[in-house]
Amino acid sequence: MVTIYDIAKKANVSAMTVSRVINKSGKISDETKKKVEAVIKELNYIPNNSARNLITNKTNILSLMVTDITNPFFTNVARGAEDKAMQMGYQLLLCNSDENVEKESKYMEMLISTRTDGVLIAPANDSSKRNIRKLSKHGIPFVLIDRNIQDLECDQVLSDNETTTRKLMEHLISQGHKNIAIINGPLEVSTARERYQAYTDTLKIHGIPLNRNLVMESEFRDSDVSSALHHLLELPESERPTAIFATNNFIGMSTMKTLKKLKIKVPEGIAIVSYDGIPNYTESESILTVAEQPAYNFGYLGIQLLIERIEGTAPEKARKIVLPADIHIRASSIHKIE
Repeated sequence: MVTIYDIAKKANVSAMTVSRVINKSGKISDETKKKVEAVIKELNYIPNNSARNLITNKTNILSLMVTDITNPFFTNVARGAEDKAMQMGYQLLLCNSDENVEKESKYMEMLISTRTDGVLIAPANDSSKRNIRKLSKHGIPFVLIDRNIQDLECDQVLSDNETTTRKLMEHLISQGHKNIAIINGPLEVSTARERYQAYTDTLKIHGIPLNRNLVMESEFRDSDVSSALHHLLELPESERPTAIFATNNFIGMSTMKTLKKLKIKVPEGIAIVSYDGIPNYTESESILTVAEQPAYNFGYLGIQLLIERIEGTAPEKARKIVLPADIHIRASSIHKIE
């Protein structure tokens, strides 16, 4: 194994000089630095980060905890987070909780034991509070993205759930829809609650009574909306929905596929709008009306806030960034009804 002493001998400098080049500390001439770096490359030397971390108490490793990496939203979040981390001299470790608090807890324990410098996290649900508090107990900074936790004071990067939901709903109402169903995620997730609240508020503003038979709950991942749709379609004709608000992309895609299997035309039979975009390689992408969130920015800005906390340049007061979504009106919802 190559050591700094081997490099020092070949470069004809002291071991201290090699150490300073590796750690980018102290004043060293450009000529000496280039000579040492050339020998490091020639000998294929890999620094012992574990030893260095014991001295600096810093790993330069950040962690990103998402709830479902197969969701295109979180895939793009990870892209933004990695780009910002690398730009700032950090590496990024990815963890996937699968919306499972227990799996999330095991990851938290691993991150604490490996001494990550900070965590950017999309909580599984409200019960994630106890997992996140483990980070606080061990002095590890964290930032929340996409989902918030009540009474947890911290930096956050969130979606404008209220405005975005209202715009999607008002689009459907402008098409003449009154029987608008919602297929939502679990209400122990903040985004599901906020989108449901905005759904009911928008109906009220427009004088449309809330029909609880049109309120359905599914999952944000592995969404199977078959039972929800069968329930909705079995309602009396006067209550049956003419439009559906899907509160995330997986629910939206599943709704489109299930209606197709049931031979119900979209939007003539039922119109659909969805919160979150879907991949452009799916057959639904070209026709589904969606609210496209700036997922990349969630990751990029979240890591920026996290690094500022780690490096002590952030203000004492917690910050909250709320990102708007772009509404893309497509064929799945363009159908005026009388």
